[in-house]
Amino acid sequence: MTVQMYGVKWCPDCRRAREFLAKHNVAYTEIDVDADTAASEEVVHRVGKRAVPQLVIDGVWFQPYKPGQGLLVDELKQRLAIQD
Repeated sequence: MTVQMYGVKWCPDCRRAREFLAKHNVAYTEIDVDADTAASEEVVHRVGKRAVPQLVIDGVWFQPYKPGQGLLVDELKQRLAIQD
């Protein structure tokens, strides 16, 4: 499984996503959209706005949070095949 996370250093939801991935030992590559203009444009192209974090799991884009609700833990576990 390959996992990429598009995010920024200052984002609380990105921090939660990083913590979740680390807690569950999910290897991922992080792409900082503040530092990479092309990556920022890719996020806008894929989701219609510059909303982070965004995960790309085996080529499938997934927004791992809902504004006002936080990290989608159950859905993340399912998509990443994490068993508790």
